[in-house]
Amino acid sequence: MSIARNNEILKTTIDQDGILRLILNNQHNHNALSEEMMSNIQAALEESISNKKIRVVIISAEGPTFSAGHDLKELTNGRQDPDKGKNYFKTVMKKCSKLMQTIVNNPKPVIAEVNGTATAAGCQLVASCDLAYASKDATFATPGVNIGLFCSTPMVAVSRNISNKHSMEMLLTGDLISADKAEKIGLINQAVEGSLLKKRTLEAAQKISKKSAMTLKIGKEAFYKQIDMTLSEAYDYASNVMVENMLKLDAEEGIGAFIEKRKPKWQDK
Repeated sequence: MSIARNNEILKTTIDQDGILRLILNNQHNHNALSEEMMSNIQAALEESISNKKIRVVIISAEGPTFSAGHDLKELTNGRQDPDKGKNYFKTVMKKCSKLMQTIVNNPKPVIAEVNGTATAAGCQLVASCDLAYASKDATFATPGVNIGLFCSTPMVAVSRNISNKHSMEMLLTGDLISADKAEKIGLINQAVEGSLLKKRTLEAAQKISKKSAMTLKIGKEAFYKQIDMTLSEAYDYASNVMVENMLKLDAEEGIGAFIEKRKPKWQDK
């Protein structure tokens, strides 16, 4: 498969269940979301959308840091431009926003596997994923306020995962929170012992990979579309989605298999 591009900073693997693993591998730079790193992740995610063999995506990292967020040295170098970096900063933020939205809009479920520290845009990356599992010694923060740069774009993803009060506490203090607290407030699904993290993530990915890809696509898209609608709008929209879903071959097959007490044979149609 063309996705298998094992370059220096992003490694990829695809297993027999169609699970694509993207592994951030730039430890000396704390797996920062540099322009190059973002471009590599973006390209892999875009390929996963059109690759029918891929059913689930996992984003993980090598080393003690999942991702420290934007590459601050790279951003600082942009200040040398005549406009003091304004256009460059716009380009970087736009690239990052596109990446996060690609995760949300990807019809394939995307799971974060966090074994280390996820801060700023690194925390944003976790919050943008559909599911997130972390080791118990993982930590999370939006610490931009500590360096005079409020985590405004990470705020978008984080505030769509957790309550206003918990979001503001993270954003205003910049403090690290534990994996246990991240689970408690809903930033991640579950915190497990580090030795069990990969197993737990893979367990979820394998379970999802056995579902109808068509059904997952419809459901994921519907979830994110309805969440900002009014109650009546959401029900009208979701009702229409279910009607269209019922007309699909996999819905007919799945319901038939349930009634006949057999395993369904998905066609992803």
